[in-house]
Amino acid sequence: MKVLLTGSSGQVGYELARSLQGIGEVVAVDRGVMDLSNLDQVRDVIRSVKPQLIVNPAAYTAVDEAESKPELCYRINAEAPAVMAEEAKALGAALVHYSTDYVFDGVASSPRVEDDTVGPVNLYGASKLAGEQAIEAAGIPHLIFRTSWVYGMRGKNFLLTMLRLAKERDELRVVADQHGAPTWSRTVADVTAQVLSQAHAGGREWWVQNSGIYHLSAQGQTTWHEFTQAIVEEAGLHCKVLPISSADYPTAAQRPMHSVMSSEKLMTRFCHLPDWKDALHLCMR
Repeated sequence: MKVLLTGSSGQVGYELARSLQGIGEVVAVDRGVMDLSNLDQVRDVIRSVKPQLIVNPAAYTAVDEAESKPELCYRINAEAPAVMAEEAKALGAALVHYSTDYVFDGVASSPRVEDDTVGPVNLYGASKLAGEQAIEAAGIPHLIFRTSWVYGMRGKNFLLTMLRLAKERDELRVVADQHGAPTWSRTVADVTAQVLSQAHAGGREWWVQNSGIYHLSAQGQTTWHEFTQAIVEEAGLHCKVLPISSADYPTAAQRPMHSVMSSEKLMTRFCHLPDWKDALHLCMR
């Protein structure tokens, strides 16, 4: 099987380039080869590669900047996935796409399940939701994995930012009233590979039975403040971490206050997901 992997230099894409090696021939492309803001280029690359499977972790993820760049954000997060779905349909290919906990409004405190009502509170979340809807509307074999608070040891992410600041400062003030589940980029990639190995063995019938949206995030929940405390402790640093409210740290984009998702559907059908603390420990080791 030939697999086209987008965003191969990103957090999740880099890990997928490793995890997907057992699935088939992986053609990994980064933004220099396939820029999702250039829809003609997206079409050209897919038509050139002719994959049986497209895996798309590439996205516009600058949540605050998205508020002032709506056209670019929507082109990358909504229009490009729509083009991928169209091209996949023409090829008879399947599509794996990644979305976000930010499709929810964060009002309910209980973990969100896949069929719960969506209602993004920022433009980034709205653009990712539009991408989901475009893929579903195409009527192709697909998996949409919603994940949350993704971090890793490369790229730009909360973990690396907090490690840097904790080494530079004696004290950090971090938001303590937003709840979610930090998810290691390698967890996302390895779980994807496990699911796709089952899909490969199951053939076309597998896709008929299992296409749809799945929540793929670490088990448990925490706050940005508690996450930072855990990072500092794992790193053996002595920076003090103080809790503040979201009101004390205003941002251009509103964040959902509770974006914890239930991954029971994925775990029941496919494989286990680790607790966020265990994954963080492995990542930092």
